[in-house]
Amino acid sequence: MLSNSLVELDRQHLIHPVAPYRAHEARGVTVISSGEGAYVRDAAGNQLLDGFAGLWCVNAGYGQLTIIEAINRQLQELQYATGYFHFGAETPIRLAARLAELAPGDLNRVYFTLGGSDAIDSTIRFIRYYFNALGKPEKKQFITLEQGYHGSSSTGSGLTALPLFHAGFDVPLAWQHRIPSPYPYRNPVGSDGPTIIAASLEALKSKVAELGGPEKVAAFYCEPIQGSGGVIVPPDGWVRAMRDLCAELGILFVADEVITGFGRTGPIFACEEEGIVPDMMTMAKGLTSGYLPMGAVMMRESIYSVIADASARSGMAVGHGFTYSGHPVSAAAGLAAIALYTEGGLMEQGRRSGETLIAGLKALEDHPLVGEARGRGMLAALEIVSNKDTKAKFDPSVKVGEKLFETAYANGLIVRAFGDGTLGFAPPLCCSQDDIALLLERTRKTLDDLLAVSEIRKAAA
Repeated sequence: MLSNSLVELDRQHLIHPVAPYRAHEARGVTVISSGEGAYVRDAAGNQLLDGFAGLWCVNAGYGQLTIIEAINRQLQELQYATGYFHFGAETPIRLAARLAELAPGDLNRVYFTLGGSDAIDSTIRFIRYYFNALGKPEKKQFITLEQGYHGSSSTGSGLTALPLFHAGFDVPLAWQHRIPSPYPYRNPVGSDGPTIIAASLEALKSKVAELGGPEKVAAFYCEPIQGSGGVIVPPDGWVRAMRDLCAELGILFVADEVITGFGRTGPIFACEEEGIVPDMMTMAKGLTSGYLPMGAVMMRESIYSVIADASARSGMAVGHGFTYSGHPVSAAAGLAAIALYTEGGLMEQGRRSGETLIAGLKALEDHPLVGEARGRGMLAALEIVSNKDTKAKFDPSVKVGEKLFETAYANGLIVRAFGDGTLGFAPPLCCSQDDIALLLERTRKTLDDLLAVSEIRKAAA
């Protein structure tokens, strides 16, 4: 009765993010009622292995007592403190210092947001202020990658390059541009790493020239691994090459680590894998392991100094802020989560489990429906195809993504099923070897069950 009541209340009142509203009303909500480790339980009593860590975010897993206790202690001591008017609180100060210790190079300055989308919006505002302060107000063009995701806010959604986030919303804006994704599996130049890197460098140079040269372009944004675009892993050396070209051209390089940060790909930040220092870096999700909302922008000392000095000259404050920036309770969760990743051994456990995950998914490439298995660490995908030779996708009318999700759920597994049928995996770092083995077993069963559907079998013949 309780579950039925919640479904009806949800149907009548709650607007869900990134949902087809009428279809959701017809289907009804799936209520998740509890979680422990890598598993959640729904309101019907079904236990499910959460192979997607909520929404790429519960990196530490569910029910971590040290995070819960840190939240409770902070709630008992100080529930809120504004960061305006020179006020502050201990936990956001300590969290900013800890992030500065962990981040590469001189990414020493931290601005806290509520999540990833407003972190991206904050970078746009800071970048505009920075170039205006330098006397270069003409640098207004921004470039991202096709299939990139940089949030769904009114401005950041234009930097996102997925049609779903543009339709009906009048984005992208005139100053938002993109170049092709590296996407080795479907790159028209082939899958050879150096060839893809050369093509991406040429594409960025050409786009900059098309927009009037480096003096017109402010920044280039990329995810070290493209998440919502299908977990697209660029060739080794690609991130470094793009970063180096941005430095050569005098445009800012912004690394969006909202998904890839906090041990998701192995190190604390994915940028470490190629030894680069971005000009700005965004983060969220794993920052608090999803226990409370929080995101952040980190900027290099040189960028902060330009903004700070310009504000001092004007006699005006830097007019950008959020009521909940640096919320002390969220910051307490962040400190506790980071302690689990680093001193608590979760990053090392994630590395070991990630090796097993990637190897197991690679072994599924022999399945008739799997075109490619790809990933790094605890971030991976299976690209589902109707024809392995031609790499053809299923016709959208088949709704293979929906079928994959529902079949996986029936098999006790939660995954991200993209609209084109790609299966995304981002399990909690706390997963044991047994958990990963179970995830792989249930994934194979899901693929086999799907292939047994006559519509799918016929399309894949």
